[in-house]
Amino acid sequence: MAYRNPTPTVDLIIELSDRPHQPIVLIERLNPPYGWALPGGFVDYGEAVETAAKREAKEEVGLQVELIEQFHVYSDPNRDPRQHTLSIVFLAIAQGTPQAGDDAKHLEVFEPWRLPTNLCFDHDRILRDYWRYRHYGIRPTL
Repeated sequence: MAYRNPTPTVDLIIELSDRPHQPIVLIERLNPPYGWALPGGFVDYGEAVETAAKREAKEEVGLQVELIEQFHVYSDPNRDPRQHTLSIVFLAIAQGTPQAGDDAKHLEVFEPWRLPTNLCFDHDRILRDYWRYRHYGIRPTL
């Protein structure tokens, strides 16, 4: 019998610590599903999730990040229309000017009061949880 397991991914909420209000970086995806997303991607075989997060940040937005904490794991089987994935979400900080690369068609820096509405995957939920945590210190519940 062949086992089918979810595929591990990482996503990053990157705060730009050298800007007022510490805005976050989102990418507009080049490939389906289209829309805005947190920088992130698949964990390579033999790679630690922390290493994958730093690699994805460099590949997608051209930033060296400092991982602050592992925020939460999102694993709803329907979170990615392509396949069952689970995402380990990291909070990170960086400085400098992000540059779109890899799977990013475009990127933008967003303050909390100005987010796009067409977010991919479950990134609207992730960002709601993040803002609640950032402003009130309340972590997502299991």
